[in-house]
Amino acid sequence: MKDDTGEIFTLDEVAAYLKVGKRTVYRLAAGRKIPAFKVGGTWRFRRQEIDLWIKKQTAEAQGDDGPGGAHGGNG
Repeated sequence: MKDDTGEIFTLDEVAAYLKVGKRTVYRLAAGRKIPAFKVGGTWRFRRQEIDLWIKKQTAEAQGDDGPGGAHGGNG
């Protein structure tokens, strides 16, 4: 049985997983906009964190990010 919760992706694998270019993933990682860490100077990504990040992005895009909506405020 394979346990995907501890799976680590490379930059290339995340790009394929998200169906975006490698430069996009690199820019997101370098800008700390996607959960990532470096090992020996190369970016690595935990699958579980990427999946949670995707859920968060989806919720924000739908305006389902809690009280006040996407822009905060009181109405």
